[in-house]
Amino acid sequence: MSIFALGDTHLSLSDNKPMDVFPGWGNYLERLEKNWRAVVRPEDVVVIPGDVSWAMSLEGAAKDLAFLESLPGTKVLLKGNHDYWWATAKKMNEFLALQGFSTLKVLFNNAFRFGDFTVCGTRGWFYDAETDADKKVLLREQGRLRLSLAEAEKLGGEKLVFLHYPPVSVVQECKELMDVLREAGVKRCFYGHLHGPSRQFAMLGAYAGIEFSLVSADHLGFCPKLLEKF
Repeated sequence: MSIFALGDTHLSLSDNKPMDVFPGWGNYLERLEKNWRAVVRPEDVVVIPGDVSWAMSLEGAAKDLAFLESLPGTKVLLKGNHDYWWATAKKMNEFLALQGFSTLKVLFNNAFRFGDFTVCGTRGWFYDAETDADKKVLLREQGRLRLSLAEAEKLGGEKLVFLHYPPVSVVQECKELMDVLREAGVKRCFYGHLHGPSRQFAMLGAYAGIEFSLVSADHLGFCPKLLEKF
């Protein structure tokens, strides 16, 4: 069994928002599927930390979710800033069950253990949030990260934390989220969101005793990144 990560799939099988218009995203759906099937087995796990689909509703996301369902492995989905289809955990789990999507799991104020590792996390928010509205969202995400880490603590195993927004860059950190990661003794954190030129600001490697990795799809060449094999 192996654990992989691949963020920012930006699927749009029901919406006319093809990512091919952006440099490096040509034929990305075909490339993603080919690479995925080449490395992921049915018994493996792939974490998708946000920006899963461009859909505006759960019903609208059905085709994109069906595409992920058709791929090998268990997929753990996390909310990104473009996941407008995201709903409550209860509604999403009911929808997945109704559609017969048995390989899709929702990471939302909870955690999942696979072998000696526990997957946890939340969307996160801007590390330079300044408005009152942004600060409110950031504090809510801080609370959700604590909830997820608390659930991970109950399950045991090494905590693998996934965020959509990076909690730190090469020029600035999000203190609210970094404090939580430090308090929980997190050793590894994976995030997406950054594409193209913005990747120059990505924190890659060790910082504050935590190993950070960018796993957005284009950064990985549309191939799931192997995190652990056991």
